[in-house]
Amino acid sequence: MKTLLLLTTISIVAPVQAQPVTPNWNEVGQLKTRDAKAIRASTWSIGGETLDRDYTDYQSYKTYLGPLGAKRIRLQGGWSKCEKVKGQYDFAWLDAVIPDAASRGVAPWVELSYGNPIYEGGGEARLMGRIPTSPEALAAWDNWVRAMVTRYKNQVPEWEIWNEPDGNPLNTGAEMGVFYIRTARVIKSVQPEARLIALGMAGVPKISFLTEFFDVLKRENALDLVDILTYHGYSPNPDESYPKIEQMRQLVWSHNPKIVFMQGENGAPSLPKGKTVGAMTNLDWSELTQAKWDLRRMLGDHGRGIATNLFTISDIHYAAGDHMVGINSKGLLETNPDKTIKRPKLAYKAAQHVFSLFDDQLETLLTVKPTTDQPTVYAFAYRHKANRGSLVTLWSGETRPAETYEPKPTTLTVEGQFTQPVFVDLLTGKVYALPNANWSKTTRNGGTTHTFTNVPVPDYPILIADKTSLNL
Repeated sequence: MKTLLLLTTISIVAPVQAQPVTPNWNEVGQLKTRDAKAIRASTWSIGGETLDRDYTDYQSYKTYLGPLGAKRIRLQGGWSKCEKVKGQYDFAWLDAVIPDAASRGVAPWVELSYGNPIYEGGGEARLMGRIPTSPEALAAWDNWVRAMVTRYKNQVPEWEIWNEPDGNPLNTGAEMGVFYIRTARVIKSVQPEARLIALGMAGVPKISFLTEFFDVLKRENALDLVDILTYHGYSPNPDESYPKIEQMRQLVWSHNPKIVFMQGENGAPSLPKGKTVGAMTNLDWSELTQAKWDLRRMLGDHGRGIATNLFTISDIHYAAGDHMVGINSKGLLETNPDKTIKRPKLAYKAAQHVFSLFDDQLETLLTVKPTTDQPTVYAFAYRHKANRGSLVTLWSGETRPAETYEPKPTTLTVEGQFTQPVFVDLLTGKVYALPNANWSKTTRNGGTTHTFTNVPVPDYPILIADKTSLNL
């Protein structure tokens, strides 16, 4: 019996205690999480996808939405769910979601999709489906888009046009360009101030598809109809994605440098292969490696000035007839078989720490380049706008997140302001004082350089921060 109890205890605490990266430092605080209503603004969004196909249950997860701290939520409009009979719309399901999310301090941005098979040539109501192509279906699509925007224009400031169109080989970039323009003009006719989002690209970089798309927009003098370009693209090691993302950025900015880049959908599974579906499920995952991956994706984006939509709030139960069947375990919340919420995962708490801290009170210092003595360690610098306290994110990106990883003793050098430097574990939110022996500062030419030694850097982001810049 004693052995059984010991094994049970280990299985419960292992995800959090697996890597005590600061075993000999004094704990001096805990990061406070903040409700979305308490956060004025940030670049963070959380995924609320697949309500259009009833694969998740908003009414079950809505109470977790505000406390998570993301300021936006991505929703899918669901033409086929709204219009089951030609010309008749049922918006009751969206009326129960969009106003509620907004009331929780989380602004909805709505992706308009998928097809509607009640129309010949209307496309398919599923992931990777065909866009509508027939004259009748396109006219019906316009009417539905117009009705959607008219109904929700006061609560939805941003509309995304389609999801992963490049995932279907029949959807060409040129065809998508024409479809995007007609949809964008319908939206603007009803809501001129709306921000428009293209394209939810599945592949990164998919240069040929994007080139065709933007060539059509340029020819039609419609480049100003894209405010934000969203892309997905999953990589087991998230840090290996950025060279390809930069290829995309340069292509898009060559057409319109004002377009904002946004990671429109990314997250990691939490179950082993064979028990989960979707991207990256050919590999084994756990709640620990999911949380590590999500932290690296979020802060890898943020450090480069890229907004992020974390995929997703709830596990998704894909049903027969869609692109896949089974549970997509990328949710921050574990679900029961009936899609109700069982409990938050470790990644939920980790995301709370990031969403609560990295808001508009911090500025990303893209021109400040922290240096380390470890070539596989990534580091990005920030500053608190009010008190000027400095923060640096650090993690080892040499491989995809692992169950066990020996932290790298790292020397960090960075310009900034550190009066009370602390170490922050973003998985647990625990804050530790840095011993005096582990840091020093040098003032030269009006600037102060700080050197931190023997910092234990794991394979997920931690912080070296001035204590005054934190929510404690």
